Amino acid sequence: MLPTDETTSPKAAGGMTLRIDSPTTTTPPYNDDSNSPRLISSTKEKRWFHRTQYPGSLLFNIATFILPALYSTLSKLWISELDSSLVVTTDAFTYMNTIAEAFNEGLPRAAWVIIGDKASRSLASRLQLSHTLILCQTMTGVLLAIIFTAAADEFAGKFVPEEVRSRSLAYVRISAWTVMGGMVETAVGSVSRALDRTDVPTVIATVKVVANIVLDLLFLSRFRVVRKGKGEVGVEMQAGLQLCCQMVAAGVGLGYFWWRESWKVWKGGGRRSTRTGTGIDGDGMGMDHDDDDDLEDDTVNLRPSWDAFMVLLRPGIFTFAESGIRNALYLWLVTTIVALGSIYATAWGIFNTIRWGLVMVPVTALEQTSLQFIGHGWGAWRKDVGIHVLRPRPATWREVLIMVRPALYSLALALAFEVPIAIFLSIFGARPFALYISGSEAVADVTAYMWRTIDWCYIFYAMSTQLATVLLATRPKWYLAQSVASNIFYVLPWAVVCQVKDLSQGNAWTWHSLVFGGSLVFSFVIILVFDVTWVWSLRTGRAKLDVFRE
Repeated sequence: MLPTDETTSPKAAGGMTLRIDSPTTTTPPYNDDSNSPRLISSTKEKRWFHRTQYPGSLLFNIATFILPALYSTLSKLWISELDSSLVVTTDAFTYMNTIAEAFNEGLPRAAWVIIGDKASRSLASRLQLSHTLILCQTMTGVLLAIIFTAAADEFAGKFVPEEVRSRSLAYVRISAWTVMGGMVETAVGSVSRALDRTDVPTVIATVKVVANIVLDLLFLSRFRVVRKGKGEVGVEMQAGLQLCCQMVAAGVGLGYFWWRESWKVWKGGGRRSTRTGTGIDGDGMGMDHDDDDDLEDDTVNLRPSWDAFMVLLRPGIFTFAESGIRNALYLWLVTTIVALGSIYATAWGIFNTIRWGLVMVPVTALEQTSLQFIGHGWGAWRKDVGIHVLRPRPATWREVLIMVRPALYSLALALAFEVPIAIFLSIFGARPFALYISGSEAVADVTAYMWRTIDWCYIFYAMSTQLATVLLATRPKWYLAQSVASNIFYVLPWAVVCQVKDLSQGNAWTWHSLVFGGSLVFSFVIILVFDVTWVWSLRTGRAKLDVFRE
């Protein structure tokens, strides 16, 4: 493919100086293996631990996710100190977050393919999209909080066991507004990572967790200053403290994001560019915009706009639908778990604390890191083939490898993390942890049995999560398709069985394990098929791409 004027111009890609790297001095130059020009950014090299390199970004993401996981565990420990019967109440917050997750995985997940496209979008354009996304999520969060507060009785009736339902209503109403703050936090975190600012979500998590731990130590822990005779301490206080800390963290995150990114561009009149011009044949693992990028003459509006919302909405519809279908089925299944009583519901909540706490921190951190760099690589390849081209030329093996390399790195690291953790928890950790939190031998036994039954399935989950990043950061429509296939053909039939089957605490896990564990294995197979098809379509030139442009 002959290089175009855009790719060979010294001011291509937003004013950055590019050079053509070729084994010969003939004109036009070609790569030996791809017959396309290799574009190399003239920006200075970043060290491996920098946030714009894979290892550095991963370190930031691990720090970001491990802090909330630690706090979540500590909060359950402190609630168990106050009243172990109310540990199950805190799961209501988890289920509210599950409902909000459909919105948190809608527009925010569109950030990877839209805002992550640093090859053909200026920084000002990407920031306008970011501000639009944050505003939309904030408005949605307020609406959801109002709905949760108004429907607290109905929500508790579905997701809180009857034994503690009347004492949980205040917790539900307070936590509704915490969910709203969490949606703002998720929006800021998503756009920050797409902009290579992984330090922003780390700052948010640090502020929130430090504030939570300090206040919980003072008011909830065994060392608390408020004790009987000085005021009643209960789960409502934990919800109130969590709400305060969430709002403070969301505000700090917004301010820090504005200071680190938006303010610089706004002060410069929207002129600083981030089109690095790093082509797909460059190293997609470390593409970066530099704080000293060249200035352009044009001024771009940074305010949220309807046009920017429509750009985000096109891929966001697919990610929202995917999350909505998946979480609706999950919550439908949870109602059958809650209906079995406090022991089984508490065991399930502790099981979730184990699997979505420290066990899944490496998986989530690796996923976010992979999405960040696949989004950059995809944007660079789309610019090489033409951002408005629907039927691109066949991609070379080198181009495909550069795009999927972050997912392969994350896949290998996920296995290295998850296999030892699963073995350790099965042999030593699950039952003592559950016993300490619940104070119940029965709950501890059920939790340990749950974990031993399907712990190996989460190894497949770790792998499928990393493989799915290839679809999420490039073809959101395909990401929706694989999820629909998994949920419709596997989860839905088993969910129906769980609804019509006469379940009791003695036989329920036989069926629930088939749903939750089996779906992880089935999803892995489906994602593998879709990834192979994705590679085949690019290599053969049969891919029909979407154009998400203004």
